[in-house]
Amino acid sequence: GTQTLAVVVRALATNQLTSSNTARMLFREFRVAIFNGAALGTVGALGSYVILANAGLSTVFALSMIFNSIVAGLVGVVVPVALDKANVDPAVSSAVFVTTITDVMGFFSFLGLATLWGLGH
Repeated sequence: GTQTLAVVVRALATNQLTSSNTARMLFREFRVAIFNGAALGTVGALGSYVILANAGLSTVFALSMIFNSIVAGLVGVVVPVALDKANVDPAVSSAVFVTTITDVMGFFSFLGLATLWGLGH
């Protein structure tokens, strides 16, 4: 998400992010995002279960957090790199794209999983 974005933009500005280490950074962000999503999803799901006593909703919450954390981490790397390749200043434009994509995918993942899980009835 936002921290990833700041690191990538700084690395692009100082010419420290090259095509060879971009893949490594993507993989690292993917691993961190899975861990963060699982940790936050577990805490949120437990809290949700304590308050609402709905295992399905708690599971959807946890899965959605994992998915959204992965999206945020990967988009935080891909968007500034793509904007830099398109000769657009990533420091100016990246935040809007990353925030929009993360928010849209967060709603999509939560509501989509809830619908697939059968919680929309």
